[in-house]
Amino acid sequence: MKVIKKSMKFLFLAALTSVMLKCAPTNDAAKPAPIPTPTPVTNDVDFWLTKGDQSVLLQKQTAILGFGTTYNTYSNIEVDETQTFQSVDGFGYTLTGGSAQVINGLSSSKKQELLQELFGSSATSIGISYLRLSIGASDLNDTPFTYDDIPNGQTDLNLTNFSLTPDMTNLIPLLKEILAINPNIKMIATPWSAPVWMKDNNSFAGGSLQPQYYSVYAQYFVKYIQAMKQQGITITAITPQNEPLNPGNNPSLVMTASQQAEFIKTNLGPAFQTANIATKIVVYDHNCDRPDYPIAILNDAAANPFVDGSAFHLYGGDISALSTVHAAFPNKNVYFTEQWTSSTGSFDGDLKWHSKNVVIGSMLNWSKVALEWNLANNSSFGPHTAGGCSQCKGAITIESNSLYTRNVGYYIIAHASKFVPTGSVRIASNLIGNLNNVAFKTPDGKKVLLVENDGASPALFNIKFNGRWITTSLESGSVGTYIW
Repeated sequence: MKVIKKSMKFLFLAALTSVMLKCAPTNDAAKPAPIPTPTPVTNDVDFWLTKGDQSVLLQKQTAILGFGTTYNTYSNIEVDETQTFQSVDGFGYTLTGGSAQVINGLSSSKKQELLQELFGSSATSIGISYLRLSIGASDLNDTPFTYDDIPNGQTDLNLTNFSLTPDMTNLIPLLKEILAINPNIKMIATPWSAPVWMKDNNSFAGGSLQPQYYSVYAQYFVKYIQAMKQQGITITAITPQNEPLNPGNNPSLVMTASQQAEFIKTNLGPAFQTANIATKIVVYDHNCDRPDYPIAILNDAAANPFVDGSAFHLYGGDISALSTVHAAFPNKNVYFTEQWTSSTGSFDGDLKWHSKNVVIGSMLNWSKVALEWNLANNSSFGPHTAGGCSQCKGAITIESNSLYTRNVGYYIIAHASKFVPTGSVRIASNLIGNLNNVAFKTPDGKKVLLVENDGASPALFNIKFNGRWITTSLESGSVGTYIW
């Protein structure tokens, strides 16, 4: 009985204590506020940056860029993948004979390191996907030559003397090494001069192709394509003449629009057809100030069927010339095949101008490729022919057999080539203020936006896609590539 009473007493006291604790005053102000659980932020957009002052060079940025819908007052670059334009063949350079010569001067390990960086598919590569070649020498060889040079006063109508021998030491072996890294790389080739015995001035510089040699010269192209194929090198396209309105280079050749049309329709096109050559014929290959030249050839009903498109440089005129020709012949392609950076130019100035015009501008104006000029040269901006370009700066400078440096041309192309592979398609994006831009959809479905701030001050802006956006910024003269 005593045990039951003690238990009841204990329960009563416990209940009383509980009531007293519940009724006791509390000091809520002394309690810390609960810490809210942060909403996780994921990075949706990779951002690679190059600044004009060279403090940042093709570096991936660490800032988190997550798509959202929080309103702000910044302008939008809106990317629309439902609007599609031309497909992209690639980005790259001209692999001149001089480029091959100096790259082959590197030690074996350094050369492989450089070639993997330029042409490979690893995270550290810039993925060059398109090359331009010279048929015979360009002015960035140490001496001029063609593949059928014979003593003065002789002719070789059957091209029995034709040989790739002048390029078997440097260019062709290097191309084979590049193809081992990227077997799918595309190539466009062009002559700086026909063999001098075919010309009316018997000289590498200037002069014109004599009409009686048109058929022989067409076979010269056939032999070139077939000989390269035997070396395991497929030529995607050719142009009949580099800069056909420029007789001042060494080598060079003048070829008017009417002459080029005649050559294509009566000789080159039929020769390719007979030999079952699928290599594309691309006309003009000169400055944007003469869109009438390719238009005249395309207006020729007999030449037109043999022509795939037109190629351009921008040492004169405006990049919009590509759209002029595209509008006249929308079923024909356009290509941007050459622009040089000068030894006297500035990194910041060249980065802005070339990114705006050569890469973004050419793509906005329907080009399938964007090619800078020389891939590599030495620290003296050589080799080059007598009278050839002495100020052309390669994308790469080969300083010694164990050292190379990257120049502005490297970064101009890399901001596109690293992220926009062959087979990508240009999609719609709008221009705002000084932010030049172009957008692509890659074969694996990624979206890529290349932006250049051409203004004098930093720019804050949104990149909007499918009703959501990220906010980012670019300093004046900077180039950014955004991938999602």
